[in-house]
Amino acid sequence: MKKLLIFSLIILTLHLGIAQDAIHNHGTLRMHDNVQVGFHENFVNDGNFENNAGLAGFYGYEKSLTISGNSIPTFHDTEIAVDRGVFLYNSINIVNNNNWITGNLVTPKSKKDIYANFLSDAFYIGESDFSFVDGYAAMTDKDNFVFPVGDDERLRTLSMTSTLVNPFAKCAYFFESPNTPSNFSGSFNTDKKESDFLSISRKEYWSIEGEVPATVTLTWDENSNLENLVTYIEDIKIVGWEKEKKMWVNLGNTHVEGEINEGFATSDTFIPSEYEIITFGGNDNRLNEFVTLELDNYFVSPNGDGKNDYLVLDGIENSPNNEIQIFDRYGKMVYSKLYYKNEFNGISNRGAVINRSSGLPSGVYFYIITFLDIRQRHQGYLYLTSSD
Repeated sequence: MKKLLIFSLIILTLHLGIAQDAIHNHGTLRMHDNVQVGFHENFVNDGNFENNAGLAGFYGYEKSLTISGNSIPTFHDTEIAVDRGVFLYNSINIVNNNNWITGNLVTPKSKKDIYANFLSDAFYIGESDFSFVDGYAAMTDKDNFVFPVGDDERLRTLSMTSTLVNPFAKCAYFFESPNTPSNFSGSFNTDKKESDFLSISRKEYWSIEGEVPATVTLTWDENSNLENLVTYIEDIKIVGWEKEKKMWVNLGNTHVEGEINEGFATSDTFIPSEYEIITFGGNDNRLNEFVTLELDNYFVSPNGDGKNDYLVLDGIENSPNNEIQIFDRYGKMVYSKLYYKNEFNGISNRGAVINRSSGLPSGVYFYIITFLDIRQRHQGYLYLTSSD
């Protein structure tokens, strides 16, 4: 160990210019084996700093530090113990582990090309409401990742599960109204939406980019004020500002769990880069004024004989703008669909249902359908016989 530390000091002497307030790498710097180097001043990387091993720690009591320069440094392990944060004016790569003790990694949110990038096998520990990426976090060559992003002393993670290994994706969180974004050139008017009966959060949003189809899971807390969007958490949706249409669209909710002041929701599969930002959506308050009527009970037997293979609801042709929810006898939602067209055949589209691909078990189910065009909500029961 002593030889490694001495070798490290020789490298530092040869390749680093140490000024009063910064350590400046002009040449080729490499950390070998289990060496540990502590940065107590700003780090400027204008040289080659990659293929490293060991730990690079950033430490500062009641101060902040910066990482800048013309070249992206690649760290093996990093440790953050800087009370007022480490500010990135250049991206960084992390190969193995980032350990937060205290303080954030902070990137300028107006510059999407600066981020903390977690490479294929990289992970992190120690994230909290006081230790996260305040700005853009990225991942490289992963099929799933939880972006440790947040703002205003609030960790607001976004989980992304891709259908394939994703070569690159990045994410940031913004605690502000989409109507008045501070770091985007335009506005994301919450009144411009695909359905008049869809409501959009005005409290927060995430910027997410990635070319591979994926589902995302967003978390909410009491500051999200979701009680202004929904009465029941099952009505919470993920919504996105679609770049081409320039409006908010429903990205679904394959799984919702928690309470109105804390929980998470998972979207349907979509391509993140087709959307400028995403956030929570719900039902327009006018739905609370709807009259709830009893509709007939139905029998569904999806066995392919052409009889009762689908749940065909009376009067659905009078309201193409509709939304259906189906629950099992325990109250768990097993199916939901905006603009339902009589296509339910016993297969769940909810991520938490075990038999999603093979069909739901036989039994009694409860359904609610809201006809938005004629302002009526109907409810009833259906008996499903398994297609197995």
